[in-house]
Amino acid sequence: MAHGYVTVGWNRQKRLYDLCAVGGVLFYLGLFVGVSLARVPDASPDTVVLRALGTCAALLLHVVLSIGPLARLDARFLPLLYNRRHLGVLTFLVALAHGTFVLVQYHALGDANPLVHVLTGDEPLGGVAGLPFQPLGVGALAILFVMAATSHDFWLANLSPATWKRLHMAVYLAWALVVLHVATGFLQTETGPVPALLVGLGVVWVLGLHLVAGWRERAGDRDLAARGNLKVGAGSGSFVDVCAVDDIPEGRAHVATLGGERVAIFRHGGALSAVSNVCRHQNGPLGEGRVIDGCITCPWHGYQYRPEDGCSPPPFTEKVETYRVKLAGRRVLVDPHPNAPGTRVEPARFEERAS
Repeated sequence: MAHGYVTVGWNRQKRLYDLCAVGGVLFYLGLFVGVSLARVPDASPDTVVLRALGTCAALLLHVVLSIGPLARLDARFLPLLYNRRHLGVLTFLVALAHGTFVLVQYHALGDANPLVHVLTGDEPLGGVAGLPFQPLGVGALAILFVMAATSHDFWLANLSPATWKRLHMAVYLAWALVVLHVATGFLQTETGPVPALLVGLGVVWVLGLHLVAGWRERAGDRDLAARGNLKVGAGSGSFVDVCAVDDIPEGRAHVATLGGERVAIFRHGGALSAVSNVCRHQNGPLGEGRVIDGCITCPWHGYQYRPEDGCSPPPFTEKVETYRVKLAGRRVLVDPHPNAPGTRVEPARFEERAS
């Protein structure tokens, strides 16, 4: 990570992001309540607020799940990916407000314990007979709570990046529970087709984005694997022809799949260096980042590594694998066998062409 990193790093960009996110939520809630009461003046304000919070939480969850594939498809979405954890925590807070409102409004006035009643009692808002739509919502909220509570580098470091990532993949289970919660609850009280259509479009949007992004990456991997068959030399000293020098923008990387692993070949100041594409912080794609202040900078959370040895600048200790690079004319050749993390490799140098 960069020298300016602190454990809770609300820099100016993050503050602006958070202000926009909170402002967007408040605008949505106000708009939803205003339009609902204008359309149905005698509607219960409690029900309107409840639905405003619930639909807002569901919408935010769809946005959170859309950011990853959108960033894969278009690099202009990467700034959203950088602060996605903030949006995830905001999603939990809105969902918590929705759940708390339900608990107080519909379950706190009886003799039974409100938490027990929400799981076992009659459904106050309708629902499909025999389908526990409120427990589905409670399950989704519990998952979002665990994810929000661990959305901090302290837990990332103590759980390990791999475990942390597996834990946060539960967001897809939370999303499925939310869709079922809405389908077996809210949609059962609606007579018009619009709400059901919107829910269906949301499902198609999220699944479609992930399928398109996955198909595009798989197609790219097949192309890279085919190019990986173009080897120069043999044995452990063999090199793979991956691209041309001019295919790599200055300060950026070309990503190739070598030996089943993705390798990022960076062009920086008339030199080429290759490192593992996997950031040690959160398995972020280093090849989608750029060289800033002489260091490869991960696009997700700003962790940095020196191109020549894959080491984070002091006082940080993260290291990634490095790869040997050489040139054949203007073609870039990379040894597919990685060096140990932190191993220094002399960059391959070339002459810049006059523009």
